[in-house]
Amino acid sequence: MIAFLLKRTANAVFVMLAVALLAFVIFRFFGDPVEMMVNEQATLQDRIELRERLGLNDGFVTQYTRFVTNAVQGDFGISYRNQQDVMVLIKERFPATFELVLVATVISLVIGIPAGVITAVYRDSRLANMLQLGSIVGVSLPSFVVGILLILAFSVSLGWLPAFGRGETVDIGWWSTGLLTPSGRAALILPAISLSTFQVTLVMRLVRAEMLETLRADYIKFARARGVPSRRVQWRHALRNCLMPVITLTGMQIGNLIAFALVTETVFQWPGMGMLFIQAVTFVDLPVMAAYLLIVSFIFVALNTLVDITYAWVDPRLRDDTAHGDG
Repeated sequence: MIAFLLKRTANAVFVMLAVALLAFVIFRFFGDPVEMMVNEQATLQDRIELRERLGLNDGFVTQYTRFVTNAVQGDFGISYRNQQDVMVLIKERFPATFELVLVATVISLVIGIPAGVITAVYRDSRLANMLQLGSIVGVSLPSFVVGILLILAFSVSLGWLPAFGRGETVDIGWWSTGLLTPSGRAALILPAISLSTFQVTLVMRLVRAEMLETLRADYIKFARARGVPSRRVQWRHALRNCLMPVITLTGMQIGNLIAFALVTETVFQWPGMGMLFIQAVTFVDLPVMAAYLLIVSFIFVALNTLVDITYAWVDPRLRDDTAHGDG
């Protein structure tokens, strides 16, 4: 197990170093940081001194090593656009993205799991057919289209929910939350539904496939032969054995939701990390772009590594396969 952990950790470190190299190339060679940081009245001497202070005259390896070292310490430099520390901007925006992803994940589980069970157990019913049709629509429609339709229906036409913004927030230390205020909760509903649409479909289809296989298992047939009520067999015995893949998928999809929340945040003007990244791209704010790339990549790599380790801990055969593969 120790060898497996070391191998997975080494793989994760290698991937992050590769991503850091990509982020460094973006940061270093796409535009001149000095020209973006100084004003028009700056003299040539001012530019030379700033270039020396930033270490831009050092060699490539030296600059890359410094970049990685600073990134590990959470130092991504100063935003060109806001003239603020990039990590401060990330801390301000991360709570909004995290709460959006959290609520979207909860919605996907609350809707996707029962829908998957219904479509597996009552395959020929009208409700199951409607859910199947809805899953096709959920897969087909892009999230920005879903967001626009939700705004037209519930904000413009009905006027029930706000179309943009985060509402009123409450500060708890450095963390700001909208879950504790009515306007904050109301503002969260539409973007969370929009972001969760594709995830709901994934969870529903996975649960349906797992349920169809589980219901054919011998222990399920034995439970029915003993006279166990059908509802108990379906929702307790069968569903319990289907949840492990769902939990795994949900954990791995959290990284996707954080990465692709930028579309939803743009549609709803949600003040999260995705919106910060879009603004950084618009104004060529390279430090923010590099920080966003590294942070999102770290979340991806950390979640995937955690899933691999959890699987290896549950199923020792995976460790043995890895050992044989290395040999």
